[in-house]
Amino acid sequence: MSIERQLKEQMDENRDIVETLLQDGSDPDAEYTIEHHFSSTNFDKLEKAAVDAFKLGFEVNDAEEIEMDDGSLLFCFDAIANHVLDVALLDNACEKLMELAAKHKVDYDGWGTYFMGDEIDDEDDEDEPAPVSH
Repeated sequence: MSIERQLKEQMDENRDIVETLLQDGSDPDAEYTIEHHFSSTNFDKLEKAAVDAFKLGFEVNDAEEIEMDDGSLLFCFDAIANHVLDVALLDNACEKLMELAAKHKVDYDGWGTYFMGDEIDDEDDEDEPAPVSH
């Protein structure tokens, strides 16, 4: 799939996620932690992508190693930004990060955030907001 098609699909998804969050009562004026997800089976490529994401102004967390069901290893990290749920900001970030992923031949796996608003108390996860991601 071409990057242009992937970007269009991501932008459509950005609108859907923001619309869903706001319809569910998430605060439109809150600052959200937006976590853009990257993965690769090649740690060196992923590390170079993380450096470039940092250079673009994103906070980058340490890479994690995940063992897949078939025994192979997958490495992943998040590029993190904090801002309001603005579709134009999300579209711009996704475009830059998808181009970065294509450059380094790693996977951009979308983004996620947490609901921000009046939350229903849940005794088990009282302090843990439910993540929203695609």
